[in-house]
Amino acid sequence: MSTSGQLRPKPVTGQTSGVVGLGGSPYDTWVPVPATLTLPEAGVYELDADVQGGVIMQGSVSNAIVQARLFNVTAGAVVPLTTRTLVLFAATPAVGVTHTLHGNASASALYQVAGPTTIRVEGLKHVDSGTTTGEVVSATNFRFKKISN
Repeated sequence: MSTSGQLRPKPVTGQTSGVVGLGGSPYDTWVPVPATLTLPEAGVYELDADVQGGVIMQGSVSNAIVQARLFNVTAGAVVPLTTRTLVLFAATPAVGVTHTLHGNASASALYQVAGPTTIRVEGLKHVDSGTTTGEVVSATNFRFKKISN
């Protein structure tokens, strides 16, 4: 009970995590990370995902990019302003040299839904030229909290 004698509403929250290897997927294709949450009811939610990405480049590669975003599965639409670039390597490493890169970011949004809604994390890899391996995107802490009706 609050100090005014009224019951406080039960918090509406959720949390998950997941990781996906992008190695078998084509470049420039968004791939679902097995980190999915269902917002249980209408309202405004804080969405937050701590996302990481990595890539291995051997030899001549230019503009290797790994990105993550939040995607509304129910509506079939990107959650606005949540696309994050995790890795961007614009230089061309020397032939015979291996570079392993890792980056992280927080993809956050205030997001209003009209009813139960499924949200997931997605990852993408891109290369202008050359070949990469070991591409991965993970969401180590993907969570939501309802903040208003």
